[in-house]
Amino acid sequence: MKLTCLDCGQVNRVPTDRAGKGLKCGTCGAPLLGGKVREIDLATLRKAMRQDDLPLVVDFWAPWCGPCRMMAPEFAKAAEALSGRARLAKLNTEVEAAASQAFGIRGIPTMIVFDRGQEAARQSGALRAPQILQWIERAAPRSAA
Repeated sequence: MKLTCLDCGQVNRVPTDRAGKGLKCGTCGAPLLGGKVREIDLATLRKAMRQDDLPLVVDFWAPWCGPCRMMAPEFAKAAEALSGRARLAKLNTEVEAAASQAFGIRGIPTMIVFDRGQEAARQSGALRAPQILQWIERAAPRSAA
C-alpha cells in the first residue's frame, strides 16, 4: 500500500496488514495514519490524491469562515473514527488560494473525497461527525471495511 506523508510529501510503501499500527514516514518520521486531521498544502494534496491507496478526505476551509470553525471538531471526530481506513486533511483556501480554482471550490466548507486518484464525492456545508462518516462511507465504500 502507498501512503503520502502529509507532513513532508514523501510517498511511503507500507505493508497492508500493518495499516493503522503506528506507521511512520521513512523520511521525516511523522505518523502516516492515526486518526488525526492534518493540515496540508496544494502540492501535498496533488501528490497524495494521485498516489495514496487509502481514501483521502479534504476539508477546504478558511479561518474567517464561521461554519468551517464550527465543523472542525466534528471533522476531527470523523478522522478518529476512520483511523486506518481513510485519512482526513484540511486545506486552508486563504493560504492556498490556487486550490479553490484548481478544484472548483465555490463555497466553504467543502469536503472532497479522493479515492484511487479520482474525485469520488463532494459536499459543501458544515456537517456533524455522524453525517460526515455516513457521507464518506457512501462515497468510498472501502473506507467502511
